[in-house]
Amino acid sequence: EDGLGDSEPEGKHRSSASHWTVSFLNGPFSSRQSGCQDFLGRWVLLYFGFTHCPDICPEELDTLSAVVSALDRDPALPRLQPLFITVDPERDDVAALARYVRDFHPRLVGLTGTPEEVQHAGRDFRVYASAGPKDEDGDYMVDHSVLLYLVSPDGLFLDYYNRTKSPEQIADSIRNHIRNHVPL
Repeated sequence: EDGLGDSEPEGKHRSSASHWTVSFLNGPFSSRQSGCQDFLGRWVLLYFGFTHCPDICPEELDTLSAVVSALDRDPALPRLQPLFITVDPERDDVAALARYVRDFHPRLVGLTGTPEEVQHAGRDFRVYASAGPKDEDGDYMVDHSVLLYLVSPDGLFLDYYNRTKSPEQIADSIRNHIRNHVPL
């Protein structure tokens, strides 16, 4: 067991959130709290967002979950690891992410870090994120890129998917990437 939930029974949600220490593409994505050493060697579908997002992030995580579930039905394919990386580390600590990700795919892992680590991870994927002004209650929105990213087991970015793609189109694209992948 690697701490990522592969041995969990289908339909059983477990909360999984971590605080990482190293950038995803530049080395192992170490988690101090979940025990995960890295995501290298796995196909990854990831999304950058925040837990206070009222609509876009939940919709995108529903799409991500539908894609992962569709690909899970094909026993010839390796399991895709879904990841959610916060763009709001000030509010999205490990506990907040653990509560949030349990509403989506059972293998979805939420990641947070220091503001610098989050910014660095976002830079690897050219993610735009900007916190808006705080209201009288101190609440704020975060404007950010709205893309799903596919990462190969080699840790390389392969493709991205915007809101115009259906879960079926995304699953077909990922299926093609997996079948045509030549490891480094």
